[in-house]
Amino acid sequence: MKIWKKTVFPAGLACCMSFAAGAADLPEVNLARAEQISAGRCSLCHGVDGESASALYPRLAGQHHRYIARQLADFQSGQRKSDTMASMAEGLTSEEMLALGVYFERKPTKAREARDAELAAVGHFVFHRGNEESGVPPCASCHGERGLGTDELPRLAGQVPKYIESQLKSFGQRERTNDNAVMHFIASKLSELEIKAVSLYVSTLN
Repeated sequence: MKIWKKTVFPAGLACCMSFAAGAADLPEVNLARAEQISAGRCSLCHGVDGESASALYPRLAGQHHRYIARQLADFQSGQRKSDTMASMAEGLTSEEMLALGVYFERKPTKAREARDAELAAVGHFVFHRGNEESGVPPCASCHGERGLGTDELPRLAGQVPKYIESQLKSFGQRERTNDNAVMHFIASKLSELEIKAVSLYVSTLN
């Protein structure tokens, strides 16, 4: 790998560069209803506080409320495929989806420890510098230096590594099509090593 000198994206595709820094200015929602829904539908897989009960499921704590609401709507409509999540989102109103988003964004987050420091170092390089040889831009150029994302782009900081791996592979194989199309290009250029490395590295951020 060479040091990344210039971020290059496919023509016509752009990333939002306004990075979120916290859960400020959240909309007023029915948090009691959100907690009720979470206890009945979400907690078994995602944990009571959105801290993921399994390596297979994403952490929801700290995730952007609008992003969560949009994913729930996509699961409900079938635009994002998952039999499990389609059943979980069934019957939810847009207000309830937004309330769930706010409920989980308000939950505290924490970084994970890297179980492989050398692999995490590779992930650090790709996340912040990209890979000039393969045309992969830095992940930080869209998701922010700390992986905090935006209202439109997910928070990656502290996310479950295995979940990130699975989503990058789904983007690369164009099995996931409900989000920013730039991810198809980027994920398809990542090697297996880079996918594992980036997934591990972002899990250490907070």
